[in-house]
Amino acid sequence: MKRASLLTLSILGALSAISSAWAVDYPLPPANSRLIGHNQTYTVQEGDKNLQAIARRFDTAAMLILEANNTIAPVPRPGTVVTIPSQMLLPDVPREGIVVNLAELRLYYFPPGEQMVQVYPIGIGLQGLETPEMTTRVGQKIPNPTWTPTAGIRKRSLERGVTLPPVVPAGPNNPLGLYALRLAYGNGEYLIHGTNAPDSVGLRVSSGCIRMNAPDIKALFAQVRSGTPVRVINEPVKYAVEPNGARYLEVHRPLSQNEAQDTQTMKMTLSSGFKQFAGQASEGQVKSALTRRAGYPVMVSEVQGTASVLSAQNSSVASGTVTQ
Repeated sequence: MKRASLLTLSILGALSAISSAWAVDYPLPPANSRLIGHNQTYTVQEGDKNLQAIARRFDTAAMLILEANNTIAPVPRPGTVVTIPSQMLLPDVPREGIVVNLAELRLYYFPPGEQMVQVYPIGIGLQGLETPEMTTRVGQKIPNPTWTPTAGIRKRSLERGVTLPPVVPAGPNNPLGLYALRLAYGNGEYLIHGTNAPDSVGLRVSSGCIRMNAPDIKALFAQVRSGTPVRVINEPVKYAVEPNGARYLEVHRPLSQNEAQDTQTMKMTLSSGFKQFAGQASEGQVKSALTRRAGYPVMVSEVQGTASVLSAQNSSVASGTVTQ
């Protein structure tokens, strides 16, 4: 199914009440390792109105749940067992400050001096208003931000029959939420901020800014200082060789440029480093992972003597079942 279609179905789902969200904290692996976490399962309950509501239970993105479960409906039936993709490979970039991977709709924060990483779901720019890749820093911390809609935003809103005020004051009805981090990129037009539309987190719906759940941006805002490094990347394919020699491949659906593109089948540009990695892995398993695009790590090679252990680690459910 096309990403655009899934987004449309998700947005049309019944709005959920805001649940408590929190950063998912992972112990930082050694420098020569990038595999963190374990996948989980969850049994859909009567009160779960849509995938966004389920995603907020685990502070992940609805789109990641769609990737992991492939054929699941945006409003799944009660009793459906859902894989929660909470195992991942850290992006192959320096472990400092804030790292955003647009393709996986995740923000990673590496608290200085701590052997841990916090992982948050995010919403990003929609087609035609993409969040740009960048290497920058936090230029300004803004509590209780006001929102001044740009001319483009005002025009698009008018086309939908909505007239925006020149300035939206701070408060619960502000689209920026209660906290914002202004990035020192361009003219400062890009923010990491909260939102008064929780179902938009985990989707491509913004005008280029990065949206977070209200409790998440509050927690991040309290920790981050002005000057914190920020790196925004777009890498749908992540891969790693772990210390025991096991090779892992994590493939996400790439970000489409228009609604006609099917993100399940559209071609991806693979780096020379990936080709070298794949050349020493199982060709069949690599092809399968690139085709399936499950959004969580799969093992594409085995280490003699540890194959059974690694297979258990790599199963779609690597930890206990959660029923709430």
